[in-house]
Amino acid sequence: QVQLVESGGGSVQAGGSLRLSCAVAGDTYSATCIAWFRQAPGKEREGVASGYLVGRTTYYADSVKGRFTISQDSAKKILYLQMNSLQPEDTAMYYCAAKEWCTDWSQYNDFQFWGQGTQVTVSS
Repeated sequence: QVQLVESGGGSVQAGGSLRLSCAVAGDTYSATCIAWFRQAPGKEREGVASGYLVGRTTYYADSVKGRFTISQDSAKKILYLQMNSLQPEDTAMYYCAAKEWCTDWSQYNDFQFWGQGTQVTVSS
């Protein structure tokens, strides 16, 4: 089993920054790919970014390229999502999810393990 715990959400004004963390515990051999999804009220869950707990390969949705950056602390099994230049449209519940490989990373149905989510609210 794999457990994911997100933290770092909050409320900021437009143009501000937040850093989300996804701590991974348990059988991480089957959870090397960590992705961030977000879901706003009334909208579908959207893939934001993904990366591996070990390695530098990262993927980003077009809507966040150049503003969001994934990094990791492999020893602590934490994947971070640095979010800069936040806009009101970034407001959503953010979830991290895990699976073995990041192939088709934006397809949320492919992910077996999920965290509980952390709220991000950006005001104009």
